[in-house]
Amino acid sequence: MSDVTKKKQVDRNRSIDPAVLEVLSKELPCDTAYDRYVAQQPQCKFGDTGVCCRICIQGPCRITNKAPKGICGATAYTIVARNLVRTALGGASAHSDHSKHILLTLKALLDGHAPDYSIKSPEKLRAIAERFEIATEGREDMEILADVVKLGMDDYMRMSGDSVKWIEKTVTPGRVEKFKSHNIMPTSVFETIASATAQTHMGMDADPVNLIFKALEAGLADYTGMHIGTDMSDVLFGVPTPVFTEANMGVINPNKVNIAVHGHNPLLSEMIVQAARDMEADAKAAGAEGIQLMGICCTGNEVLMRQGVPPVTNFLSQELPMMTGAIDAMVVDVQCIMPGVQAVAECYNTRVITTSENAKIPGAHHIDFSEEKALEQAKHAISIAIDGYKEREGVECCIPSDKNKVVAGFSVEALYDLFSAINADAPIKVITDALKSGELRGVALFAGCNNLKGVHDENHMTIAKELAKNDVLLLATGCAAGTYAKMGLLTPAAIDTYAGDGLKAFIKRLNEANAGKLEGDLPLIFHLGSCVDNTRATNLATAIANDFGVDVPKIPFVASAPEAMSEKAVAIGLWNVAMGLPVHVGVVPPVTGSDLVNGIALQVAHDVYGGYFMWETDGTKAAAKMLEALDYRSWKLKVHAETAEKFSAPASAAW
Repeated sequence: MSDVTKKKQVDRNRSIDPAVLEVLSKELPCDTAYDRYVAQQPQCKFGDTGVCCRICIQGPCRITNKAPKGICGATAYTIVARNLVRTALGGASAHSDHSKHILLTLKALLDGHAPDYSIKSPEKLRAIAERFEIATEGREDMEILADVVKLGMDDYMRMSGDSVKWIEKTVTPGRVEKFKSHNIMPTSVFETIASATAQTHMGMDADPVNLIFKALEAGLADYTGMHIGTDMSDVLFGVPTPVFTEANMGVINPNKVNIAVHGHNPLLSEMIVQAARDMEADAKAAGAEGIQLMGICCTGNEVLMRQGVPPVTNFLSQELPMMTGAIDAMVVDVQCIMPGVQAVAECYNTRVITTSENAKIPGAHHIDFSEEKALEQAKHAISIAIDGYKEREGVECCIPSDKNKVVAGFSVEALYDLFSAINADAPIKVITDALKSGELRGVALFAGCNNLKGVHDENHMTIAKELAKNDVLLLATGCAAGTYAKMGLLTPAAIDTYAGDGLKAFIKRLNEANAGKLEGDLPLIFHLGSCVDNTRATNLATAIANDFGVDVPKIPFVASAPEAMSEKAVAIGLWNVAMGLPVHVGVVPPVTGSDLVNGIALQVAHDVYGGYFMWETDGTKAAAKMLEALDYRSWKLKVHAETAEKFSAPASAAW
């Protein structure tokens, strides 16, 4: 074996997940993301630092000491800033497209064209209506839904004269004032996407500060679409409540028809769950013991949260479950689906089934999914998988045994239900009192993706363990939550292993107050849902700020994307900064080619909006920076409260 081959074998094993490493250790007939990462080295440094401009076709132009300006005269700060805006727009477009389809399905339900869907949570519908002062007394659910859907569509399509209601009614008054006074409050989702794209066209805006503030507006448009998506999904499919299941590749059952659902939109996957239950007899007639569903990425998180479907893996290792030889079909919808899955599927006789007109893969089966025939089409997908099982007979399956227990399903409503067992009148005080007393050092949200610029899952685990040891209440969404599910941190047992005394006491008190209500005890980390559900964490931060009587930039609450990868992660990071949170990112984004733009992200944003970015690739150092940010805010909050009490004065807005 040559030195080059040895080096490639070492470099490709970039994961701490034992199931992933077991699959990678075998002789594989096709490449994976881990191989392709190695093949891409060295990666382009111009793109990596953000100084490559492809906005017009005079280029691409790249900034060097010899050529400090593009052909049009754009400098590094203009190029980097424009690229950041367009990246944020990609993320906002993806999340908003997802949520648009949820809204359109509800509209179809109202019009009688979505017979397989219904309002699963009228309570959530009425809570949304009351938030927006839509009348509910004496009205039927469908009447209320019509008004809520219209409001959502207005927030998507309004062209002038007002601002999005889904922001105005879900954040603190201080944030509303800040967004409006600094001109980053969106008029609507589509208007922001259109105007920001125009603003970054060749020969348009060259002011980096103006561009970065437009990126923050794009982030808030992303927040709008995401919040609408979460709210409307809860109405359509039900508000998540605690579920108990398992995760990682050990959930694959060679004796069953194994179907992975992958992507981000629950419109199809919820139907797949129903169809699988209806077609158990068909699977048994084919010789199987039944149907085993499993999830990948955020479609997996959606059906985990509401249906208890076990996660099999997260984004980066999405190809590997098929390499066990036991996956009969992978049904995909939109976003984060590697085109490489089809080549792997062809090697292992898996059927990849695409279902969206804007996310097709050459060679895959395609079902043109529509809400009018949702259950019928889901059953067609299941039948394709059953046919695959029939052809799998006699094929050797090599399935890693790794799996861990999982406790998930923590919507804000579910958390409040737990807190109400301690304080029924003011559930949020269960957290704020713990923060005031020092029992909890702060709250941290883990979000985002996987990225082979680091080691798969490593920073997620390193940072979470360090914060848990230091009594930080941990929340997670997306592929971050997928890591914790696979690696055993969404379990009660992880509390004894990793939590500090304060965090242990906090969760123990919740367990005691809710004894007998749940199937088991609570986990170390609270899984809030898919990427689109990051707004649940903001709702919690807003409630904490309101209870303290301050704005969000003053509470001990941080966010982290330890392995950020997608444009969506950039958009999420931007709106979290605008909300006023310190945001750690574990993969340095392409902004370092301009000291000015980098400085805006790291400091100027903090001076104006209260939130800021922290780039840190080392997990241990990142945890230290996040703890420092929490401690600084806790200290200021305590000093401010004591001063206000001493002088019998109201809370000041100036600190």
